[in-house]
Amino acid sequence: MSKILIVGPAYPLRGGLATYNERLAQEFQSMGHQCHILSFSLQYPSLLFPGKTQYATEEAAPEAISIYAEINSINPLNWIKVGRRIKNDSYDLVIFRYWMSFMAPAFGTIASIIKKNKHTRVLAICDNLIPHEQRFFDKPFTNYFISKCDGFLTMSHAVKQQLHKWPVNKPVAYSPHPMYDMFGPEISKNAAKQKLGLDDNSHYLLFFGFIRKYKGLHLLLDAFADARLRHLNLKLIVAGEFYEDAKPYLEQIDKLGLTDTVILSNDFIPNTSVSAYFCAADVVVQPYLNATQSGVTQIAYYYDKPMIVTNVGGLAELVPDGSAGLVVETTKEAVANAIFDFYNQQLENQMKLAVREEKQKFTWSYLCNQLLNL
Repeated sequence: MSKILIVGPAYPLRGGLATYNERLAQEFQSMGHQCHILSFSLQYPSLLFPGKTQYATEEAAPEAISIYAEINSINPLNWIKVGRRIKNDSYDLVIFRYWMSFMAPAFGTIASIIKKNKHTRVLAICDNLIPHEQRFFDKPFTNYFISKCDGFLTMSHAVKQQLHKWPVNKPVAYSPHPMYDMFGPEISKNAAKQKLGLDDNSHYLLFFGFIRKYKGLHLLLDAFADARLRHLNLKLIVAGEFYEDAKPYLEQIDKLGLTDTVILSNDFIPNTSVSAYFCAADVVVQPYLNATQSGVTQIAYYYDKPMIVTNVGGLAELVPDGSAGLVVETTKEAVANAIFDFYNQQLENQMKLAVREEKQKFTWSYLCNQLLNL
């Protein structure tokens, strides 16, 4: 049995990172290991956070996980204090969840202090090394953090390739993003529509997750205005909080005449409502302009939903074109063609079968074993 610490967001912080870290801790525990999470007392100053709140106001704490909310991301004295405590606790393995360079100074300092005990191994699960929205400090900050780690795990080959930009002579492993299986059981499409107050006779596409430019919602809206789609009784659900100005999107919807066919649900979607959005949809659309990997893909897999994704980053690695979904270029014409083909050729049922087969690859136990092997 190993003593393991995961460093990253967790309850009462909200979002996909927290959900992932909690599920990973539960899997380690189910394998017989002792696993805790070291989270934040202050993750982002309010001025820097683009959403409405950082906290899971409608969620219950995960059961049977020890979560220590101790890291202040902007206080170096705190980093030293936390690092010394973790060093003295002599974990066998500390796993940092690295998703943005803003966290690198805190994480790198804590990792450096921990390793002074000459016992703990420090690994990083790297969501991103080169951010979607780049800043001048990204590379030096990431350099600092990477230099403190003993090994790395990536969830896409795209991020694994990013590691080549650094002189990393340390072990690197790949494990695809595991399937999100914690949002409740599948319900019927009709029951899901009823729960969301949707018209039972329409067909629904789903865009899910917080909204930023790189996720390509503007591209999807342009595609959804294609004249061929007007006669298919389709509606697009946009479920997720705006992390940038909503006005351009609202103006685009109005200009394209989509007011009656685009359903906006733009508060943060609590875990208890996730299943309804996915179960109500025929297909999940991810028109990203750039990407590494996506938790949305892994929710779609759990609910047996085909996907239309753009051929960027790690998305196409996870969605075999023509079986579990359709992979297209990042143009409105390509996205519109895929939507039209999906419905015109009645691909939903055959793709659902392929999704069920493909998702067997995305287990949490495989990820845990990859980390332990590192």
